[in-house]
Amino acid sequence: MFRLWGRLWKSNRLLKDTVICLDIDDTRTHKIFQALEDICLEWDLEKPIWLDANIREFRRSSRTRFTRDCFIENVDFDYLEIQILDEE
Repeated sequence: MFRLWGRLWKSNRLLKDTVICLDIDDTRTHKIFQALEDICLEWDLEKPIWLDANIREFRRSSRTRFTRDCFIENVDFDYLEIQILDEE
């Protein structure tokens, strides 16, 4: 079971959080993209743009923050944070 935790933060306060569970036979990258898409659909957000800094941070710690710069539309939060909880 693959689990990805998504959290929305504004002014150091947690606005929303959710855990997406996927039980699919796919690559790690595809699971991450699918879970991120599910989070964005649940919260009616556009998908963020993966910047080089996001990729490096995610490879290093299985966690990253998408700041306002990662979104084309104006967003009403400081950042979206994702973290892998389980990769079985």
